[in-house]
Amino acid sequence: MHSFAATALLLTSSALGVLADASFYPGVIATGTQGPTNPPKPTLGTPVNQTSMARLLSINSIDDFCLFAPPEKKNISESETEEVAWCTKQRNNARLIPDGTLTGVSFLKTSAYVQVLGYGDFTKLNIPYGDYGGELDPHGAYGSGNPIGGNVTSNITGSDQNFAEWMLYIDYNQFCLRVCTSANSTYSAAAMCWHELDEMGCGFVMPGNYNFNHTFETCEADVAYPPGWYPTATVDGTTKFSTFAQYFTGTNSDGSGYTVGDTVTPSAPYMTPSSSNCATTSSVGNGVALAQLGISGSAASGPTASGPKQTGSSAGSSSHASNSAADLTSQTYPVIIFISILSGMAAVAIFH
Repeated sequence: MHSFAATALLLTSSALGVLADASFYPGVIATGTQGPTNPPKPTLGTPVNQTSMARLLSINSIDDFCLFAPPEKKNISESETEEVAWCTKQRNNARLIPDGTLTGVSFLKTSAYVQVLGYGDFTKLNIPYGDYGGELDPHGAYGSGNPIGGNVTSNITGSDQNFAEWMLYIDYNQFCLRVCTSANSTYSAAAMCWHELDEMGCGFVMPGNYNFNHTFETCEADVAYPPGWYPTATVDGTTKFSTFAQYFTGTNSDGSGYTVGDTVTPSAPYMTPSSSNCATTSSVGNGVALAQLGISGSAASGPTASGPKQTGSSAGSSSHASNSAADLTSQTYPVIIFISILSGMAAVAIFH
């Protein structure tokens, strides 16, 4: 664990937010362009297209959000650069999440991020049954994003914005998604959406109440500390933190080895934020009868995965943690496939 000092995290609506002049703190809003497969802006009412290659997610409400999943039946670890958008509504020229796919969703609104947790049968989104999945984010092993050209918007702050930092863990029956919508000088959007702890799973990186399957709820929630941050002491009003980094070893392009991260793995995040003002709805669906349109919904089929109730980790990961040695440009970047099995973890590393 690595120690540093920072001001205390205030779990209030004003702790991390939009600046007074209605602009956003640096690093919150994406500065690039929409990916080449995407519409120029988030758009409702686009035609049903279950072969779309668009990669624009919008995360607005419990009945208006999107996920990344494979364009054809393939493990997440094998398809992370090419995932496509699947949405609960007809929007963004994306594919439609078939009604009945989602069995439980928790939509959490905080002053720092919006977080969506869900269970369902994601074989309908081309994820093979039994695939414990992976982690997707705007960075990727080679800096071009997983998926390449993927963008994420939200209107949670009052108008559609393209946000720079987000992360999605998804497997065949569970997902967790966080979009970082504000920041301050202590807690950056990149820190709140820190994407290099993918072996740890949903319950650690995006803590929340995971006992919501077969319930559809929208809640306000307190803000968690950034993933891997642990307050250790307060000195002269300043909170000191330690940070956790995943442990792995690899080989540089010159044949020398490197080691990254901590050998001791914490068992849980520092805290699980509380939620309040929850409202429930009966289900999430779009009412589009794909079969009547001659569309099967996806190329995949498999047993209905209702998603076990659990508070631990979910989607395992195809990791792309940055190499911390000095010369990144001359080194081999690791691709690590992690399989997370609910209460326990198995891991295998593949380097190339």
